This record gives sequence, structure tokens and C-alpha cells, in this order.
Amino acid sequence: MPAATILNERQQKMVNSLLDGFTGKLTTTKWAKICKCSQDSALRDIQDLIKKNILQKESSGGRSTNYVLVEMPATNL
Repeated sequence: MPAATILNERQQKMVNSLLDGFTGKLTTTKWAKICKCSQDSALRDIQDLIKKNILQKESSGGRSTNYVLVEMPATNL
């Protein structure tokens, strides 16, 4: 994720949670409950993170749609 990528507070909270080993599957319902926002806001946050190539949908769709962090390629430092 480039340093210039701007995330709102909810997105920062959830990305940090995912990086720290979030257990279970991330859904819009869980996002909304954890961030205390509407499911519509949760979906907009998630869709924005997908556009920014931070999250991706897992293959199962429909009512069981869940999201995971995009695997970042290893870099040689």
C-alpha cells in the first residue's frame, strides 16, 4: 500500500485488525458491528479498499461474501 493511500478511520481500524490476525471471515455485517456503522457504509468502505487493491473478495459470493487482504509480493530489502 503506497504511503499516499488515504484511509478513513473505519478502514484504518479494520486493516489494522486484519493485519493483527483477525479471526473468522470478514463480512459487511461484521465490519458494521465492529465499526458501529451501517452495512451500507461498511460496504462502501470495503468497495473503496478493493479499488485501492488492499482487500479482495473471496471466491464464494452471494450472501456468504467475505473479504481478505490482498497478498503483497515479498520485496528484497
